[in-house]
Amino acid sequence: MTVMAAVLGTSLTACGLNVNAALPYDVKPGSIRPVPSLEGVPVTVGSKDFTENIILGYMAELALSAAGAKVTDLTNINGSNSARQALVAGQTDVSWDYTGTAWLSYFGHDKPIPEEHAQFDAVRNEDLKENGVDWLDYSPVNDTYAFATTQAYAQAHNLRSNSDMTNFLKQHPEEAVFCLETEFSSRQDGFPGVQKEYGFPATTVKTFGTGAIYAAVANGTCNFGEVFTTDGRIGGLHLRVLNDDKQFFPQYNASVMVKKAFLDQHPALADVLVPVGKALDNDQMVELCKQVDVDGKDAGEVARDWMISKGFIS
Repeated sequence: MTVMAAVLGTSLTACGLNVNAALPYDVKPGSIRPVPSLEGVPVTVGSKDFTENIILGYMAELALSAAGAKVTDLTNINGSNSARQALVAGQTDVSWDYTGTAWLSYFGHDKPIPEEHAQFDAVRNEDLKENGVDWLDYSPVNDTYAFATTQAYAQAHNLRSNSDMTNFLKQHPEEAVFCLETEFSSRQDGFPGVQKEYGFPATTVKTFGTGAIYAAVANGTCNFGEVFTTDGRIGGLHLRVLNDDKQFFPQYNASVMVKKAFLDQHPALADVLVPVGKALDNDQMVELCKQVDVDGKDAGEVARDWMISKGFIS
């Protein structure tokens, strides 16, 4: 196993983005073998600026490096719209995004499509037609909204789903204490909508910043909190995510975006990248994000170690 740090950095001032001159790891092939058609092909990989997306970006870089591509690291772009525009404008060649984000935020649709494959197909078709952007087959990783409580509270009251929560709170409305972020508390695809769908009471609603909700649930400030399903603090704080059994919340499956023209030139990109996404799921992503956000590890090292553990690289 040979993975060595090699710190190289410069500035891509023309587009106002910071870019590393090369992937800061020496990657050897594993199950991902050198691909002759990708040998030496320059590929710039971008990502958004939150932990999960940075990890995914590094995974793509490691996979492409093992296949023989010449990777440029442009992970950690500030903001979803900036990362998206970097790909559309050709400043990056590959980046991970989420089906729900594209459908609701980029394309401006009011209502999500509840079934994840149908949501993916709709996003892929619209982005291809309107923007010339292709989406590779999606990962089981689905970073959507959910309610969470502590493992201890869930076990004490036999809570595994939002319907379980609803039945419990109808019998014990005094326990209906929720912690929510400000935006979620007023959006129709947020708290008002999900409360209407399930019919649970909300005796007390407390408003927090997104990051503070996890700790507020863990320390008993509220019994239920709004979370993102792959956040590392779920594992670190021993929370249980309740299943959205009526599929109210939008689907946010992770998928690699590539400009169609670039993919047409290098179709082997899909063969290299799709298996990496397919090997992930929410439980694994929670653990990987925990290693960064709770344990303090470097996102690139976490991605590298996971890729090695799965045999993709050595």
